[in-house]
Amino acid sequence: MATDTPLRPYDSAPLDDDRGSVRPIPPGTGAAARLRRLIGIREELLAWVPEERTRYTWYGAIVLNTALVGALSMSLALGSFRSDLPLVVVLLVAAVWFWVVLVMDSWLVSSTHGTKVKKWSLGLRLLLSVLLGLFIAEPILFQIFDKEIRQEIAVGNEQKVADYRGMLVACNPTDGASTADRPECRRYQLKIAGSPAELSQQTESNASRAKALETQVESINRTLKGKMAAEQELCGRDNWIWRGGVRDVTITCERAREDSSSYRETSKIDTYEKQLAALRAEGQTLAEKKNKAAETYQPLLQRAIDTRTKEREAALDTDGILTRAHGLKTVAGSDGFAFFLTIVLHLLLLGFDALPVLAKFMSGSTMYDRILGSRFEASRRLHAEELQVRHECARMEHDVQRHRVELDANDRMQTLDHQYRTAQAERAVKERAELDARMDRILRTRHA
Repeated sequence: MATDTPLRPYDSAPLDDDRGSVRPIPPGTGAAARLRRLIGIREELLAWVPEERTRYTWYGAIVLNTALVGALSMSLALGSFRSDLPLVVVLLVAAVWFWVVLVMDSWLVSSTHGTKVKKWSLGLRLLLSVLLGLFIAEPILFQIFDKEIRQEIAVGNEQKVADYRGMLVACNPTDGASTADRPECRRYQLKIAGSPAELSQQTESNASRAKALETQVESINRTLKGKMAAEQELCGRDNWIWRGGVRDVTITCERAREDSSSYRETSKIDTYEKQLAALRAEGQTLAEKKNKAAETYQPLLQRAIDTRTKEREAALDTDGILTRAHGLKTVAGSDGFAFFLTIVLHLLLLGFDALPVLAKFMSGSTMYDRILGSRFEASRRLHAEELQVRHECARMEHDVQRHRVELDANDRMQTLDHQYRTAQAERAVKERAELDARMDRILRTRHA
């Protein structure tokens, strides 16, 4: 079909073929060409301006160096923050990060070739490069200030441990007095059995219980003593009577005996007396423990404080990224020169990481960019012309198809007209023959 006909013959030389060029300089090869290929340079176009090969070779080297520094930064970061990782894993992650940085920088550079890049577009690329540079620069800064950061972290952790121990000592007195009423001591109280204050509290509680039980026992004994006195009075020989020929106690005496016996059982005086004896024995034991607590409690308290202090010291982070970042901030803020050096190193590393895009800012548009831009423009025009030719071919093909359909419709209409006229003539002949036959029959009938 006409729409499949290209603008150029298939056997014609492509645009990338430089045969017959006025500058038949062969394309570059070797390591330099591979470096230029990293940033998307086309050697067949660069052959027109070989003077810029050196520029783009070093441009590719800049991109490669940035990726290498990124891999080094990642390996340093993993080695510092995750020292438990195997070396193979560290190298694998560093290789992946090298590839990611290389791809991003290659895209950032190659996307600026040829066309006239706007300043805001380069600004966005520069911002992306700065963000990438921040991620790459921090681990390197941590390694540069490693000694100072570790010293600052050690001093800070010692101060934290000392403050923690001071709160433990302040919130846990040697006499065991409670500090629950102090809000700052809620997280620093230690539970140690046998403190003098606890034993004093237990002794006071035991004495209070013993006193209450003693009062209750005395009250029961007084009542029981009264009932026993009434029993002795009612059951005395003076109150005996003759019953069945013998002297016997009265019914009132028997009732008094039953009342006193029943009261002894219901009042549980024996149980209370045993409990009172146990409380008195416990009071003596607590008194002995209280006398010895001053000597035994303080070592237990000191041992508990030491244990909690060691746990606090072991729980403090020394290699975490946030801890090291805080240490770097403290080091930079404690000395003016350290702050100045930190800013300079930050800017230096950021400038190095953003150098691929900064190089485009500084170099501006090159002859290679103009040649590539001209090739883009030629390709655009060629594509537009190709589309126009295809459109024209398609339109003519549609015209041919329309004309073919019109001719075919005319032929079919003429055929239908001919068939219609033939059919009418045949019907007329048949009708004429039928009328003649009828006329012959009528005439024969009349003659007969």
